[in-house]
Amino acid sequence: MISLEIQIATDILTTMIERTITAKPARLSREAAQHQTRERLLEAAEQLFVRDGFNGTSLRDIAAHAGYSQGAFYSNFRDKGEVLLELMGRHKAEETARATSMIASLSGTADDILAALEAWASSLDETTTWCTLSVELQLQAARDPAFAVHYEALWHTQRNGVAEIVRILFEKLGRVPPASFADVAANFMALIHGIALQRISASATASPAQTTSAPIMLFLRGLLAQSEPTSSARRDVKRSLKS
Repeated sequence: MISLEIQIATDILTTMIERTITAKPARLSREAAQHQTRERLLEAAEQLFVRDGFNGTSLRDIAAHAGYSQGAFYSNFRDKGEVLLELMGRHKAEETARATSMIASLSGTADDILAALEAWASSLDETTTWCTLSVELQLQAARDPAFAVHYEALWHTQRNGVAEIVRILFEKLGRVPPASFADVAANFMALIHGIALQRISASATASPAQTTSAPIMLFLRGLLAQSEPTSSARRDVKRSLKS
């Protein structure tokens, strides 16, 4: 009798295990499945754009690399230009948010702030992926007037974000830059893009790459040398002299 009960219990346990193993995963909702498809297409496009270039990558390549049909691509994107714009838009927004948070957290003397900025600038050398995509974005804008309209909108969004970072930085330093925040931001972006192109070229020729931190700090120190103290900073100096 006992052995029969043990056998029955064993059979029940075996059945439960088999059902657990063979159970199908829960189906994704339509929205979740589309989101997953979109993210996989973006990831595949990023890898191929970096490896083969924007013009060297086709819609078919992106879809196949992600494991989908071209129909799945067209269900999510109009063309590969839209993919590149979304990739860069996301990256620039995340990059600007991180930089804004970092700048806002800075404190101490001007030397302390500049030292922290130099450490942050050094971290920008860790990967050339986004440098490559940024150059691809600009080249496509130069070739395609319709694409250039969307690129310009993205550029202005980024410029405004960088201008806000410049404003926060100079406010902390108690200085007024020698040009508008927007102009400083535009020149800073041009510097970064130029360095990115140099780094890509250096990677292709195995020549020494220009570090990002050195020219960034030279640019910032040059701006500070030409800047004027804010009115509040002047008042603080006058108070310290009187005391």
